[in-house]
Amino acid sequence: MNSPTQTTPSSSNKGKNENQLVNLAFNIIIPTLILMKLSGDDYLGTKLAIVIALSFPLIYGLKDFLTQRKFNFFSILGIISILLTGGISLLELDPAYIAIKEAAVPALFGIATIISLKTPYPLVKTFLYNDKILQTDRIALALKEKNNSQQFEKCLANASWLVAGSFFLSSVLNYVLATILITSQPGTVEFNEQLGKMTALSFPVIAIPAMLVLMGALFYLFRGITKLTGLTLEDVIHHHEKKKD
Repeated sequence: MNSPTQTTPSSSNKGKNENQLVNLAFNIIIPTLILMKLSGDDYLGTKLAIVIALSFPLIYGLKDFLTQRKFNFFSILGIISILLTGGISLLELDPAYIAIKEAAVPALFGIATIISLKTPYPLVKTFLYNDKILQTDRIALALKEKNNSQQFEKCLANASWLVAGSFFLSSVLNYVLATILITSQPGTVEFNEQLGKMTALSFPVIAIPAMLVLMGALFYLFRGITKLTGLTLEDVIHHHEKKKD
């Protein structure tokens, strides 16, 4: 199961709150309740409960993918992760595969972030340094004027390693959490309940520490921008005025 995706900073405050609530509901709350409360034979049964529970984050991920209307490696990998969880559960494979899968997905994110440093499109620009958050054109102009463009590329590279670190941290925590919680064989009510518990704990145990590391990368990047451009954050962050009624 995947932790909630982040809303974009360009959304309004109301939109952010609504999106995050729907995000949590589809990715954590509803699947957890289904797996933990409706897996018994008197309700949905183990296999149907798995299918219905996993359909919520799958639908959310597909909706997000269609809304963005562009190929996104991370959205696709997230959808594949959900399908793998369903496949392992329905085929009643060894529960160890769940732990391996849970660790592999964020690890692939981290590896992709590092590999992207060797391309013209480092993924840190997708996560942190993008024109939805920052006035990148203004920053680029200020860097050029101060002859600091090359130094800023080093700053971006360091931020990329911090972002990758957040994914590797998530990978380790995913594996530990899955190994501790998933002890029953797929196809049993106990397995579904354990999967539901893992889903419920994924946000406080995994997402929050990873987000803290990601925030550290963001502050590091902001500090580099202000130091190398001579501009303040007020100068470079996009300001979105609230619409008047």
